[in-house]
Amino acid sequence: MKIIKFTAICSLSIIIVINVVMPQFTTAADESKIGYGRGGRMSGSSKSSRSDEPIKPIPINFDYDRAKVELGKKLFFEPRLSKSGWITCNSCHNLSTGGADNLPTSIGHKWFFGPINSPTVLNSKFNLAQFWDGRAKDLKEQAGGPIANPLEMGSNHELAVSVLQSIPQYVKWFNEVYASKEMYTDEKIHIDQVTDAIAAFEETLTTPNSRFDQWLNGYDKSITKSELEGYTLFKEKGCISCHNGVGVGGNSYQKFGVAKPYDKDTDTLGRYNVTNDDKDRYFFKVPLLRNIELTAPYFHDASTWDLSEAVNIMAEYQLGTTLTDGETKKIVAFLRTLTGDQPSITFPIIPPSTSTTPEPNRN
Repeated sequence: MKIIKFTAICSLSIIIVINVVMPQFTTAADESKIGYGRGGRMSGSSKSSRSDEPIKPIPINFDYDRAKVELGKKLFFEPRLSKSGWITCNSCHNLSTGGADNLPTSIGHKWFFGPINSPTVLNSKFNLAQFWDGRAKDLKEQAGGPIANPLEMGSNHELAVSVLQSIPQYVKWFNEVYASKEMYTDEKIHIDQVTDAIAAFEETLTTPNSRFDQWLNGYDKSITKSELEGYTLFKEKGCISCHNGVGVGGNSYQKFGVAKPYDKDTDTLGRYNVTNDDKDRYFFKVPLLRNIELTAPYFHDASTWDLSEAVNIMAEYQLGTTLTDGETKKIVAFLRTLTGDQPSITFPIIPPSTSTTPEPNRN
């Protein structure tokens, strides 16, 4: 009797395992093929057709030298790198306003106006070069330019370094980051280290997870039907030929005025100033379109504050076409989906000057 009872209990246990536990494994396996997100997504078990789209999602990367990035952040917000002790990298590349200053041209030393619209620092790591004319090959080279530009920070590299060298906490931080590197051989701070640290921080300033990136990754309902139609128009009209890749631009030089000579600004020569080659007149680095709704005014000459007008100008001068109001509206709607998660920055506390720190000079 006991044997029969034991056998019955074992059989019942097996039935319970088959009917209760096994479906959970099956469900889990099925879920791994589906994936979840805002609006649901396409099956993760097969290659998404959107992986072939000419625009690519911004990758999320946490592989950074934390100490160097933290030092670079302090330098990005360090006003004493400027002659006046007032202007910082953030003055022209404000991280609260899309990485730009939302001015036609930036205000520099002694209230000088710069000659050109300041591009955003956000996602600038995806540019093939820096500045509108591409005169800096990378972010490190770019970082040294404004410090010594009399119209921008108004200082020079020697003075900027002497300020940092006079502050013990900076000497300690530079030693911790660069002591084992070739660029730190005599225990003194060098401008190469300053620009290297700033560039390291700027490389972290990406804006992933835009609604359009979510769509690229398979989340169908992250953008609306009208926004998707705007993307289709963006490709069909030819905008995509220059604005593609991870940055949706920034990876080529193009002439401003392909279909029609650009007559709004004939004084800024663009790439020609770097190469002295006549064929490069009015060629500029194609701007990034990521977060474009945050970075008005638009173009190197800041000729418009209206994104719709900017789209129409591009259609007229670059593509030789005229968009209907409906087409413009849809393309603008698509462009707004390119706004991603903005960098979350804790404002750094910088160390105080000492009795040997060069004093600010507003002259």
